[in-house]
Amino acid sequence: MIMRGERPKGPRLLRSVAGQVFVLTAVIVLLLSTAAVVALVLQARYDSERDARNRSLAAAETLAHAPGIEAALKSPNPTAVLQPLSEASRTASGLDFITVMTPDGVRYTDARPELIGKRATGDIQRAAGGESFTELYKGAPADGVRAIVPVRDTHGVVIGLVGTGIELQNISDVVEGQLPLIISAGVGTLLLAIGGAFLVSRRLRRQTRGLAPDELARINEHHEAVLHAVREGVLIIGPDRRLMLANDEARRLLDLPPDAEQRHVTELGLDPRTAALLASGRPATDEVHLSGDRMLAVNVRPTPGLSGRQTGTVMTLRDSTELAALSGRAEVAGRRLHLLYEAGVRVGTTLDVARTAEELAEVAVPRFADFVTVELLDPVLRGEEPSGAYTEMRRAALSGIRAENPLQPVGDVIRFVVPTTPMAVALDSGRAVLVADLPTADGWRAQDPEGAAQALTYGLHSLITTPLQARGVVLGMANFWRADAPEPYGEEDLSFAEELAARAAVSIDNARRFTREHTMAVALQRSLLPRALPEQNAVSVASRYLPAEAGVGGDWFDVIPLPGARVALVVGDVVGHGVHAAATMGRLRTAVLNFSTLDLPPDELLGHLDELIDRIDRIDQAVETDEDGEPGAGSRAGITGATCLYAVYDPTDGRCTMASAGHPGPALVHPDGRVEFPEVPAGLPLGVGIGGVPFESVELSLPEASRLVLFTDGLLEDRGRDFETGLRLLEDALASPARTPEQTCADVLAALLLPSPSDDIALLVAETRLLEAGRIARWDVPADPAAVGRVRQAASAQLAAWGLDAIVFTTELILSELVTNAIRYGGEPIRVRLLRDRGLIIEVSDSSSTSPHLRYAATTDEGGRGLFLVAQLAERWGTRYTERGKVIWAEMELGGGNGGPEGPVPDLDALESLAW
Repeated sequence: MIMRGERPKGPRLLRSVAGQVFVLTAVIVLLLSTAAVVALVLQARYDSERDARNRSLAAAETLAHAPGIEAALKSPNPTAVLQPLSEASRTASGLDFITVMTPDGVRYTDARPELIGKRATGDIQRAAGGESFTELYKGAPADGVRAIVPVRDTHGVVIGLVGTGIELQNISDVVEGQLPLIISAGVGTLLLAIGGAFLVSRRLRRQTRGLAPDELARINEHHEAVLHAVREGVLIIGPDRRLMLANDEARRLLDLPPDAEQRHVTELGLDPRTAALLASGRPATDEVHLSGDRMLAVNVRPTPGLSGRQTGTVMTLRDSTELAALSGRAEVAGRRLHLLYEAGVRVGTTLDVARTAEELAEVAVPRFADFVTVELLDPVLRGEEPSGAYTEMRRAALSGIRAENPLQPVGDVIRFVVPTTPMAVALDSGRAVLVADLPTADGWRAQDPEGAAQALTYGLHSLITTPLQARGVVLGMANFWRADAPEPYGEEDLSFAEELAARAAVSIDNARRFTREHTMAVALQRSLLPRALPEQNAVSVASRYLPAEAGVGGDWFDVIPLPGARVALVVGDVVGHGVHAAATMGRLRTAVLNFSTLDLPPDELLGHLDELIDRIDRIDQAVETDEDGEPGAGSRAGITGATCLYAVYDPTDGRCTMASAGHPGPALVHPDGRVEFPEVPAGLPLGVGIGGVPFESVELSLPEASRLVLFTDGLLEDRGRDFETGLRLLEDALASPARTPEQTCADVLAALLLPSPSDDIALLVAETRLLEAGRIARWDVPADPAAVGRVRQAASAQLAAWGLDAIVFTTELILSELVTNAIRYGGEPIRVRLLRDRGLIIEVSDSSSTSPHLRYAATTDEGGRGLFLVAQLAERWGTRYTERGKVIWAEMELGGGNGGPEGPVPDLDALESLAW
């Protein structure tokens, strides 16, 4: 062992903490210094090479664009003109060579005249193609950094090349010139660092007295073992009267805070007399001091330093109180009060019935019971009103000090068929029942002899069972069991169990009421959302709707087939939660469906929807006011705050037109997996009451197999996540090609869905398709009645090519009527289009905005039966207005459901006289 003042020598020095620290520090400094020198050398070489590239490129660019270079290159003897000029430029710029070449690399000039007329090697073709570049050149006459720039004439044609550069040997010379300074700086830094490490090691050696790490660890272990094992409190106070160390017993006796170390003795919350003793530093022997309800015997001794001077004091404490029993009872009462307070905070944190029951079981274990079981009536678990019968319940929660136990698991049905069981007695009386000694509970053992025997064998020996009641109605019951705790429950525990159960029952009843309202709102919401998305060929769609945990909101989505094989994609959000938000959502969805039948552009549809909402709000407010004109007690909130995104996709040309009323724009996933968020003009939310502000639409061209992702803000935003963060997460989740819409929905929810979302989530993913060119036929029709027959013949041929001979006659008849009407009453240009989708779509467009009307023609009318005939033969028909006219369309089943007229085939040319 090293004595005080003895210095370690030889290998002993390296075994000490100070020696090991010095060696380790020296090695680290040496490695860092070496790395720094190497890095500086590499950086110097990199900087020199980069400077050479920049100088070469700048000189080449200057000469390539110099006035007269074009004339010189086109002169009879370019060498005679350019050699003096290039040599002067090379000397002025400090470069090693400047060469002017033909586009194929033959030198006009060079720093070495013997190379003039010879072809330069290297990647000349890049410069001949018009590209300026720099490169590391290896070859004759010397390796170097070279820049080559094309020379263009006034027409942009490359007529020559300019090459400049610096030899690598000259670059290396520059770097080698910096080496002495770099190495000197590195050596100086190394020496300073090693000197500093030596001073630190010397200081550490004095502090540790030259001990090795294992010796220090052994001494520290002995110190800790002795200090914390003794049943006497020990405090070490520094010379500045701050607490340096306190063992576990001292912390318990003085009730010191966790961060007591380094506090002044007057800041530890000690008895004033005890604090004054520690602050004075005077010695004391068995002085009696008060600490709470404890009487402590205190001893204080000074601690000598290395030079014999006093450096602090040591205080020892031992408990001499004889009031342990009284103190124990007071402590139990305090713990019970604290447990009741904690139960008020922890039980009922959620509005979930089962979770509230689990919180009751968890808060009582192990401070009041070793095991707790909670049973609830089935209607309560479903959120319904209890029926009044309580002889059968379902176990909703089980918590204990061990996972294995003899009690029935959660989910089992518990029956109270024996009226003398403690549970049945408690339910009948409405009060808690105490069973101090379970083996004597005959009714409990009679109800389930086998289970009771297992419980007694396990060690359960005492029970308190109490009903869970709220508003005078039984919701369930709670059972508190003791097994490991030796003392049985007493009368003082009974009142505590009743108080704990009463508080939990209120929380369970609140959760039950919320569950009922939440279930009703979810049922209403789901009944108003699309149960199945309609069949159509424009897009392949998948959707998800998730209600918020705190309450159903007003999010919705829709897929609406439109004429012309098009489809409308809709997503919206109504601010608020509950039944009213769900009902409002249903009204808006119905309105959008109705407006979509008018085939309006997205911006106009949102304008009509906004006007309708304002009108509905005015009617509701007028109906729900009392006689004095004030809002009635049952008046509802308006629809203000609803948002909507409406998009129309046309598979014939891949165009998608969309408009937004305060709703986030969609995400667009390209076929290669690239994700972007197109800018959609953000209109005002629906129903804000600002009339005359139109909505704006935007048109996108979508490639086939693109995925259009529409969503509500509940997908991105939540209590712990803002919109921008959610947007980045969504982009990452979508950035993968070749996924189906269903896979996309699943991946998005897996990446963004939180365990308990605070807002509804509506998600709609649509993968675009394009109608094949072979399924589309188009004709331009002149304003000549004679053209009707030609169009009819062309359409018949097309239908025959499609294999639709069964509907040729009906199609010709409808087409004749629509084209004849367009020629008579419309304006040019007149166009006909046939689309073979799920059905055959016939479209005739013209530049007139005249709206046709279905009417019954009188027997004396010569015309007017054409539209009536179209309506009878087609599956459905309608008119769609465009920016420059209208489109009259009709749809037919591919199987020819309506067929042609019975009897003789009429003359189609004669039918062309029918008009509306």
